[in-house]
Amino acid sequence: MKRGSTLFLKIAVILMGIPILALCIFVVPEIGNFAAELYPEMAYMKYLVLIVMYAAAIPFYFALYQAFKLLSYIDKNKAFSELSVSALKIIKYCAITISTLYVAGMPLFFLMAEKDDAPGIILIGMVIIFASFVIAVFAAVLQKLLKDAINIKSENDLTV
Repeated sequence: MKRGSTLFLKIAVILMGIPILALCIFVVPEIGNFAAELYPEMAYMKYLVLIVMYAAAIPFYFALYQAFKLLSYIDKNKAFSELSVSALKIIKYCAITISTLYVAGMPLFFLMAEKDDAPGIILIGMVIIFASFVIAVFAAVLQKLLKDAINIKSENDLTV
């Protein structure tokens, strides 16, 4: 396979990281301050919001790095290898981690939505949870298919 055949997807992976970085730098601190303003008696809520959102950004970027590595394996004709299976496995665990963090942080979103009377906050949290869950399921299915394809390939190599 030509080296540049996955260039578009690599660029897309990089472009996916830029808006999240901007959100982490500019929007997440504002959300934390907003939570602290809504509940001045629970000022620690700001730090809980920051912890949940920044902690979710770490596996997101790790999954993007694994996706980039997976695309590199495809470029090097190593798509059907254990390296690809392990990259998909890590992507699956990262997506599960993001989903779990936001499920754990949902009470914070409920409190903010209740006080501000903005149900969109809950909707955004639910979309993040379900989107990362779908990515985890998709990565698990791809991991299983790739593992089966590798097993079939190795059996065919042994019989020839």
